[in-house]
Amino acid sequence: MSTPDLQQLAHDIKLWASELGFDQVGVTDTDLRLEEPRLQAWLDAGHHGSMDYMARHGMMRARPHELLPGTLRVLSVRMNYLPFEAGFAATLRDPTLGYISRYALGRDYHKVLRNRLKQLGDRIEQRCRELCQVTGEWRPFVDSAPILERPLAAKAGLGWIGKHSLLLNESAGSFFFLGELLISLPLPLDAPVEKEQCGKCVACINICPTGAIVAPYVVDGRRCISYLTIENDGPIPEEFRPLMGNRIYGCDDCQLICPWNRYADVSPEPDFSPRPNLHRPPLLALWRWSESEFLKHTEGSPIRRIGYQRWRRNLAVALGNGPATPDVIAALQLAQDEAEPMVAEHIAWALATLARRQQDDSKKTRLLIRCIEKGLPDHA
Repeated sequence: MSTPDLQQLAHDIKLWASELGFDQVGVTDTDLRLEEPRLQAWLDAGHHGSMDYMARHGMMRARPHELLPGTLRVLSVRMNYLPFEAGFAATLRDPTLGYISRYALGRDYHKVLRNRLKQLGDRIEQRCRELCQVTGEWRPFVDSAPILERPLAAKAGLGWIGKHSLLLNESAGSFFFLGELLISLPLPLDAPVEKEQCGKCVACINICPTGAIVAPYVVDGRRCISYLTIENDGPIPEEFRPLMGNRIYGCDDCQLICPWNRYADVSPEPDFSPRPNLHRPPLLALWRWSESEFLKHTEGSPIRRIGYQRWRRNLAVALGNGPATPDVIAALQLAQDEAEPMVAEHIAWALATLARRQQDDSKKTRLLIRCIEKGLPDHA
């Protein structure tokens, strides 16, 4: 295929990607040698926690051409997911509600992006057949293989990696999904962003509830609420439970505080619209779901993959961080005897935490009464 043909094909690919709902696409090569020492240092520090798959494939994550031999280029795509009326603050400020990371309110993005990437690959293959009867190999990825998608996206010009380790885009913030299409065509390369634009800002580091961003650009997964509520399949360490608040699936704090997300675009994609029973849901209503109801309500959602027991574990922590109402205490006590051991442990923690809160509230009430009786100011 001639150079002009490849240039025209790259132009057409970007048009097709836009028609398929992608907000941006860039082309890069497979050379991620500069990322290998950073990846190895992160793994050596144990920041991947129990995510053994992060280390299982060694440096293959930085070598896309080993995933699909013959790969010459990576098409990196992004798709915005921020829903209308995201309700960030309104949910986080109400301890009776459950906060779910905004990316998980709608349909599982893996399925959405992979299907669109497959359609894009089919169009490329069809065009190649028309031009030279040679199609080449191609393969889509959406968090489905050991690949360093953010460094690839940065090389492809989609943005720069922020201090919270997420990709940032000057005109779109960070509320978007990434996907890749590996191809064996020598398409012209797109230029990366000239430099990262976080400057001296450390808002994401300071806001993290659990201090998971241990250094600029370095996240210790073992401390991250997204890891603790999603990837972690065991008990949540007690030191982090009070810090989780009402976050029951993931966390968006480092994105919410980021100044660049002032420019984040709302997604018109219907698949990413919040499901009513997951958008600002009362914690007690979620706690009362049976396993069959959980499976029904999370069908086609990324939430389903954590399973019912981890879901209950997360809810127990959130209930323990909320108001010590009779309804909450009764609901936890009712479930305690028949709960799985891991869930029972978190229920016991929640009940003990609520009992201490009741005692503290009672002490404050008695002190207030004494102050009123003595005619002292309330803060005495």
